[in-house]
Amino acid sequence: MAVLSEFVETFGQQLLREFGERVHKVTVDAGFTCPNRDGSRGLGGCTFCNNKSFHPTITTRSIGDQVCEGMRCVRRRTHARKVIAYFQTYTNTYAPLSRLKVAYEEALAVPGVVGLSVGTRPDCLSEAVVALIASYRDRGLSVWVELGLQSSFDETLARVNRGHGYREYCEAVALLQRYRIPVCTHLIVGLPEEGRDHVLRTLARVLSLGVAGLKVHPLHVVRGSRLAQDFRAGRIVPLDMSTYVGIVADLVERTPRHVVFHRLTGTARAALLLAPAWCLGKWRVLNAIAAELGRRGTRQGDLASQGAAW
Repeated sequence: MAVLSEFVETFGQQLLREFGERVHKVTVDAGFTCPNRDGSRGLGGCTFCNNKSFHPTITTRSIGDQVCEGMRCVRRRTHARKVIAYFQTYTNTYAPLSRLKVAYEEALAVPGVVGLSVGTRPDCLSEAVVALIASYRDRGLSVWVELGLQSSFDETLARVNRGHGYREYCEAVALLQRYRIPVCTHLIVGLPEEGRDHVLRTLARVLSLGVAGLKVHPLHVVRGSRLAQDFRAGRIVPLDMSTYVGIVADLVERTPRHVVFHRLTGTARAALLLAPAWCLGKWRVLNAIAAELGRRGTRQGDLASQGAAW
């Protein structure tokens, strides 16, 4: 069986080279919200989000407790002793600077935490927040900012109610690069009215800005989302797995080897997922991507020059 790491530069491989041992992410929910939920940018959130999550959440565990529990799970599964605190839920720079600092530093204070990854939107980054995140890198920690872009086409972003455009993303990347913070960009394959060419063009635009990492996952339909209404009405048909695998292989071939893939697919819980069913698990998809690259006889970066032409 083909092994994905033979064909793709993964974030796990990069961390192994950086630290000389396995390092995993543990997810943190700091109780932040999103400007696309509270009315400052929009209401209802992105069409692919589960509306149940738009009710105020109550985070009952402290950030430190969440990190410790995540570390215990990681150690049971993989025996890894070091982790990166991943602020994933909602928009993790959308709060007063003082609150952000307390949240980040509570996670970083846990022994064994060697880095910070902050998930956010392109329109929620101030220079003060970026300078705070850069200060942790200056302390020798591994630091990333993950920007949710999904598509570089403004008409698509409007269609899924993102509440920002491609221009805000370019400005956010430029700001982060001034502070030497590596950027991981999130992209969705299979967005409404987008095909393979849209995804390849988005990839080329993102790579031209000098991003350091990518997260790619398929559009999937979850219960309670606005997208679910379109799915039930037959207005949207999610990609089949073979089409998704082929497009991801195209992306990998066109991505230079110095860019690391943090993710190549995405999943949803059975209780929430409407379609496609293959998004219930990741390993079948990852193995299929590796097999497709093996069948083609290519690996990451082999067609990078062609990617630039898009």
